[in-house]
Amino acid sequence: MNRQSFFITVLIVLIAVLASCSGDENAAVEVDNANNNDESNDNEEKDDEMSPFIERGEALMDGSEELVEGEEGNELSCMSCHAGDSDSNGESLVGITKEYPKYDERKDAVITLEEKINDSIVHDLNGEKIDYDGEEMRSIVAYLTDISKGEDYEAHKDEDTIEEIAEVDLEKGEKIFNEKIKDSAPVLFGESSFADSSSMSRMLVMTNYVKNNLPQDDPDSLSDQEASDVAAYILSEDRPKWIDEDSADWTEENKPADFINAEERDSIQNGDFDWSTVNDN
Repeated sequence: MNRQSFFITVLIVLIAVLASCSGDENAAVEVDNANNNDESNDNEEKDDEMSPFIERGEALMDGSEELVEGEEGNELSCMSCHAGDSDSNGESLVGITKEYPKYDERKDAVITLEEKINDSIVHDLNGEKIDYDGEEMRSIVAYLTDISKGEDYEAHKDEDTIEEIAEVDLEKGEKIFNEKIKDSAPVLFGESSFADSSSMSRMLVMTNYVKNNLPQDDPDSLSDQEASDVAAYILSEDRPKWIDEDSADWTEENKPADFINAEERDSIQNGDFDWSTVNDN
């Protein structure tokens, strides 16, 4: 074989090898694409299967489907004070599923997300616990899990900027509430509001809620003093008693100093409550 024929032969072999490699690479890419498509389809199918539960969970939380049935309960829903998957008009729940299980100071124990949901139903909605393993609970958890995907709870949580309560003025608080808040706020006192066992009955919790979320059309527009005055007025008004008040709850030893229950509320209404004691935590 002469030199020219040799080089031609080598060139032909190289072309054949390169063509073969290219075909293998294309085949590999096609396999990868097919696998990705299969995975995407699987995820879409899972999303389709979960959608009814996620949608029902949201409906249960926003009150469009009854969560507390019968004569029990109040006119509030979870979304009256929470914002669901947004950061406005209430405490955001985005990322909440990653916070549980967690230690609960009130119970002095580690609790699950399901236990926290039932605690909220009892204390905030004045209702009765739902089945821990029932479809309602599963749907609520499915909704909370969906809005928490890839999200950090602390990044969405309202910042509690007020750490100490100044001397309050109930008359100013009532005036601000009636002029700026009353027509758009959830039911914050009276028989249709949360029970007096709710964490919202804590002066610091209520003050920061007012500061961060009210008025709903102009949140964070009140001064710290105005928020404190409004919170004091709200907590001075009557509200339902906890329907399970004989069960274990805050003890006198671990009850927060800013917790306003029926006894403190009577003292406020009689004009002899010492507001400085709410800072004794």
